[in-house]
Amino acid sequence: MTTVIPSFAHTGLAPALLTALTAQGITEPFPIQSATLPDSLAGRDVLGRGRTGSGKTLAFGLPLLSRTAGRKARPGRPLALVLVPTRELAQQVTTALAPYARAVGLRCATVVGGLSLQRQADALRAGTEVVVATPGRLHDLINRGDARLDQVEITVLDEADQMADMGFLPQVTKLLEQVAPQGQRMLFSATLDGGVDRLVRRFLSNPVTHSVDPGTATVTAMTHHVLHVDAADKPDALTRIAAREGRTILFMGTKHRADRLARQLLSKGVRAAALHGGKSQPQRTRILEQFRNGQVTALVATDVAARGIHVDGLDMVVNVDPPTEAKDYLHRGGRTARAGESGSVVTLVLPEQRRDVSRLMATAGIRPESVQVRAGDGALARVTGAREPSGVPVTIVAPPAPASRARTSGGASTDGGARPAHRASGRSRRPRRPRTV
Repeated sequence: MTTVIPSFAHTGLAPALLTALTAQGITEPFPIQSATLPDSLAGRDVLGRGRTGSGKTLAFGLPLLSRTAGRKARPGRPLALVLVPTRELAQQVTTALAPYARAVGLRCATVVGGLSLQRQADALRAGTEVVVATPGRLHDLINRGDARLDQVEITVLDEADQMADMGFLPQVTKLLEQVAPQGQRMLFSATLDGGVDRLVRRFLSNPVTHSVDPGTATVTAMTHHVLHVDAADKPDALTRIAAREGRTILFMGTKHRADRLARQLLSKGVRAAALHGGKSQPQRTRILEQFRNGQVTALVATDVAARGIHVDGLDMVVNVDPPTEAKDYLHRGGRTARAGESGSVVTLVLPEQRRDVSRLMATAGIRPESVQVRAGDGALARVTGAREPSGVPVTIVAPPAPASRARTSGGASTDGGARPAHRASGRSRRPRRPRTV
């Protein structure tokens, strides 16, 4: 049995990090942090299992920074590496760690697709201790000779299960083969599928395993609702849900359906925008910032947004198109009820989808409240806060594109948006070909 620490003051973190935590208003660790910090600070390999939003970013970020503090990297040869599956998660991790990196004088670079390759190469060649990267872009920079990983002594794999789902395991394996062989490895994941388990067996040495919210990764702060609706009533019911007060993410199965729904909502007076892989990275960054600042209240997204996005005050996720796998359901729902906050996950189900959704919920270990609804009835308003939209078409004006920077002092990210966040942040699939991120 390993030690569980009651407060950050008992961890042995660098004093500058304790000061930075206090300045950020963070005094007590979340369970995944309390459980893993003693082992990770001691340099042991760690396997952390915890639902999305359980505080994993600081669980690996604080020991990584504390153990790297006081060292300087040579050009193109970072000392610590965090691998993540998506651009959004890379930027969120960098933003979350920025105040702590500054506190101990470490430089961070974000290395992702969709932004200037040359600027990222320049940042690495200028010297950076910590790199937060997606596998594809980092692999490109290594092949160009802009980076080497032989000095990386701390390596983190965040959301390892999604990297496996997206087909990144061959690239991840090649990258792990290049880091210092005796270095520390930390792997954090909500689930442990076969591909992730193979990574653990090959690259982690006698890891200490910590599980928080094991099993289905559900949380008591999250409520689940299945709304049975007829096809004729669904469009109006959906519009009323999107018009509710507060921020809402509505998940669609394809980018074309997401674009179409966003246009329909705008025409009804709902401040909506679509987010999917067909958008450029600057577009995705701007849309997320508009969602964070309230200019957009209904984010219509594909599964590109199911991971790596933290937005304070997001209290509802709506599955307009139900996912086909339990894992996808859990990760979509993980955008709300993060780190102890409350939230609801609503799934709209047509009559022909009932059997599949029932199986999905059983696999996910979810027992939802089920109710038959129509567009204007009280049950819809009770569950979702649905209300009549204004009916006056609205236009969302895109702000000027932010300057694309691969790195700023102390680790500021390229997205220029989110306030640093202390909430770290079924059937088997056929392997997918890697997506460019």
